[in-house]
Amino acid sequence: MKKCAECNGKMAELVDETPEGVEYKYFKCEKCGEEIVNMKQLHDVAQVYREMRKYHAKLSKWGLSLGVRIPKELVERYHFRNDEKVTIIPEDNGIKIIPA
Repeated sequence: MKKCAECNGKMAELVDETPEGVEYKYFKCEKCGEEIVNMKQLHDVAQVYREMRKYHAKLSKWGLSLGVRIPKELVERYHFRNDEKVTIIPEDNGIKIIPA
Protein backbone atom coordinates (compact mmCIF):
# COMPACT_ATOMS: atom_id res chain seq x y z
CA MET A 1 0.00 0.00 0.00
CA LYS A 2 1.30 3.46 -0.95
CA LYS A 3 1.38 6.24 1.63
CA CYS A 4 0.92 9.91 0.83
CA ALA A 5 4.11 11.99 1.05
CA GLU A 6 2.08 15.01 2.20
CA CYS A 7 -0.08 13.59 5.02
CA ASN A 8 0.91 9.90 5.28
CA GLY A 9 -2.65 8.91 4.27
CA LYS A 10 -3.58 5.84 2.24
CA MET A 11 -3.17 6.19 -1.56
CA ALA A 12 -5.82 4.56 -3.76
CA GLU A 13 -4.92 3.50 -7.31
CA LEU A 14 -7.39 4.95 -9.84
CA VAL A 15 -7.76 4.96 -13.64
CA ASP A 16 -8.61 7.99 -15.77
CA GLU A 17 -8.12 9.12 -19.34
CA THR A 18 -6.93 12.22 -21.14
CA PRO A 19 -9.38 14.24 -23.29
CA GLU A 20 -8.06 12.29 -26.31
CA GLY A 21 -8.99 8.97 -24.67
CA VAL A 22 -5.51 7.85 -23.55
CA GLU A 23 -5.99 5.79 -20.40
CA TYR A 24 -3.58 6.07 -17.45
CA LYS A 25 -3.37 5.02 -13.79
CA TYR A 26 -2.65 7.33 -10.88
CA PHE A 27 -2.72 7.37 -7.10
CA LYS A 28 -4.93 9.66 -5.02
CA CYS A 29 -4.68 10.18 -1.27
CA GLU A 30 -7.95 9.32 0.44
CA LYS A 31 -7.17 11.83 3.19
CA CYS A 32 -5.81 15.02 1.57
CA GLY A 33 -6.58 14.42 -2.14
CA GLU A 34 -2.94 14.59 -3.32
CA GLU A 35 -2.59 12.93 -6.76
CA ILE A 36 0.54 11.37 -8.26
CA VAL A 37 1.40 9.58 -11.50
CA ASN A 38 4.51 7.44 -11.68
CA MET A 39 7.19 8.22 -14.26
CA LYS A 40 6.56 5.05 -16.28
CA GLN A 41 2.92 6.05 -16.71
CA LEU A 42 3.99 9.52 -17.88
CA HIS A 43 6.43 8.03 -20.40
CA ASP A 44 3.79 5.58 -21.67
CA VAL A 45 1.22 8.37 -22.17
CA ALA A 46 3.86 10.55 -23.88
CA GLN A 47 4.68 7.68 -26.27
CA VAL A 48 1.00 7.32 -27.20
CA TYR A 49 0.89 11.07 -27.96
CA ARG A 50 4.05 10.81 -30.09
CA GLU A 51 2.43 8.01 -32.09
CA MET A 52 -0.77 10.04 -32.47
CA ARG A 53 1.24 12.96 -33.92
CA LYS A 54 2.79 10.88 -36.69
CA TYR A 55 1.57 11.40 -40.22
CA HIS A 56 2.03 8.92 -43.02
CA ALA A 57 2.46 9.84 -46.66
CA LYS A 58 3.27 7.96 -49.84
CA LEU A 59 6.13 8.93 -52.12
CA SER A 60 5.26 9.33 -55.82
CA LYS A 61 7.49 9.49 -58.88
CA TRP A 62 7.52 12.99 -60.42
CA GLY A 63 9.83 12.97 -63.44
CA LEU A 64 13.26 11.93 -62.18
CA SER A 65 12.44 12.96 -58.61
CA LEU A 66 10.15 11.75 -55.87
CA GLY A 67 7.36 13.87 -54.44
CA VAL A 68 5.55 13.64 -51.14
CA ARG A 69 2.06 14.93 -50.38
CA ILE A 70 1.78 16.91 -47.16
CA PRO A 71 -1.42 16.05 -45.26
CA LYS A 72 -4.07 18.80 -45.18
CA GLU A 73 -3.85 19.13 -41.38
CA LEU A 74 -0.13 19.99 -41.63
CA VAL A 75 -0.68 22.32 -44.60
CA GLU A 76 -3.15 24.28 -42.49
CA ARG A 77 -1.02 24.23 -39.33
CA TYR A 78 2.13 25.50 -41.09
CA HIS A 79 0.33 27.70 -43.66
CA PHE A 80 1.88 26.01 -46.71
CA ARG A 81 0.55 27.28 -50.04
CA ASN A 82 0.57 25.85 -53.55
CA ASP A 83 3.81 26.66 -55.43
CA GLU A 84 5.42 27.96 -52.22
CA LYS A 85 9.12 27.21 -51.87
CA VAL A 86 10.30 25.23 -48.85
CA THR A 87 13.69 24.43 -47.37
CA ILE A 88 14.59 20.76 -46.91
CA ILE A 89 17.20 20.09 -44.25
CA PRO A 90 18.80 16.62 -44.09
CA GLU A 91 19.13 15.24 -40.55
CA ASP A 92 20.56 12.01 -39.12
CA ASN A 93 17.23 10.20 -38.91
CA GLY A 94 15.19 12.00 -41.58
CA ILE A 95 14.53 15.36 -43.15
CA LYS A 96 13.00 18.60 -41.92
CA ILE A 97 10.75 20.64 -44.23
CA ILE A 98 10.26 24.31 -43.35
CA PRO A 99 8.70 27.24 -45.19
CA ALA A 100 11.41 29.20 -47.04
